[in-house]
Amino acid sequence: MTFRTAIPILLAACLMYSATFHSTTFNNASAVMSTLNASTQSPPSEGLPTANPNAVGMSETELARIRPTMQAYIDDGRLAGIMTMVARRGHIVHWDAVGVQDADTKTPLHPDDIFRIFSMTKPITSTAVMMLVEEGKIRLDDPVERFVPEFSDVSVWTDDGDRVPADKSITIKHLLTHTSGLTYGFFADSPVDRIYNESGVMSGTEDLEHFAARVAELPLIANPGARWNYSASTDILGRVVEVASGQKFDQFLQERIFTPLSMTDTAFYVSEDKRNRFTANHARMNNTLAVTDSPDTGRYTQPPVWLSGGGGLISTASDYIRFAQMLLQEGHLNDSRILAEDTVRNMRTNHLPDDMVPIQLGTYLSPAYGFGLGFSVVVDQAGSPEPDNNGVFRWAGAANTFFWIDPQEELIGMVWMQMVPFAAYNIEREFQTLVYNAIQ
Repeated sequence: MTFRTAIPILLAACLMYSATFHSTTFNNASAVMSTLNASTQSPPSEGLPTANPNAVGMSETELARIRPTMQAYIDDGRLAGIMTMVARRGHIVHWDAVGVQDADTKTPLHPDDIFRIFSMTKPITSTAVMMLVEEGKIRLDDPVERFVPEFSDVSVWTDDGDRVPADKSITIKHLLTHTSGLTYGFFADSPVDRIYNESGVMSGTEDLEHFAARVAELPLIANPGARWNYSASTDILGRVVEVASGQKFDQFLQERIFTPLSMTDTAFYVSEDKRNRFTANHARMNNTLAVTDSPDTGRYTQPPVWLSGGGGLISTASDYIRFAQMLLQEGHLNDSRILAEDTVRNMRTNHLPDDMVPIQLGTYLSPAYGFGLGFSVVVDQAGSPEPDNNGVFRWAGAANTFFWIDPQEELIGMVWMQMVPFAAYNIEREFQTLVYNAIQ
């Protein structure tokens, strides 16, 4: 069981398309613009420059295999729509969309439509935290109670069903590495997970201040630093950002990350003027695709009360590729310096001790991965069933949005859908294999 096939339920814990295509493998910017301008869609944000694949060491012929592979998922009704993007050496060499935005309306999917990215929010939140670390407003060894006082008295649930004081404070680094002892409640059946579910703490009805305070009241699944457990840790970091910066979380992200990186469509909800580009979320019901979250009336059409740093953002391919390229270039993009080089290197380095590697996700083991400060990190390329290199870092979202960054190959890959449950198909493995086969 691999990382991609192992986390269906856990990424769902983050929060609770046959049709025409409107792009091909793009070889120049005018192709992108002419395709989108021919439709009713708005043009994409700046994204990255485009290049002929051969100019950056990739085979145009091999990349052309991606589209029919994705189209097969549309033709047999498994998925409504799929967006794929590949960038190498700072240039987009493939950007495609097949299928539809919405299984009900049959509106064609376009390459720069807006997706729910769920847990792909986590790397952005982790970046915000590390920016404040660089400014001296946060230290990795700071106890969380410095920012959320309610965490000064956390307890651990024992095998005997008792609650005992934790043997140490939860630190910022524990939150970044998911070794805090927190959990989610949705994907396991431990007593602590049941307590989370019964509490309703993940319902999204409270702001970050009250959410963080309520989580602090719940027992830990283990002492801080004793176990890797995917959890609400990154959501607590959203509140830490607010306290440390003196800004609301969404304002900090907008001013410090989204605006400098020209991420014009990334936010916690979709404004009305962009609604025509917003995709529906889907599930298979009675052997057919059904819309589970409407782009017109669903949960992302209004500003949320809870600004979830663990899974609340919507975004586009052209926005997220700029964020990913910034990380690949060790903290900068064009004239914007978001993080220092050493900070990014630290983030994409495994921080787990040997006895926590490989990371365990629910009841499954991920054979090739440790965990850094916000992403999983390949530490055993020979143990990965996909074509991976040590040092690849990645994450994914509950509605099947995937990305990975390969510093060795100067490569970024993304394949995005809007479908639950997570990892119902091996589509990311197929896509990644096709991409690496195209490297010359």
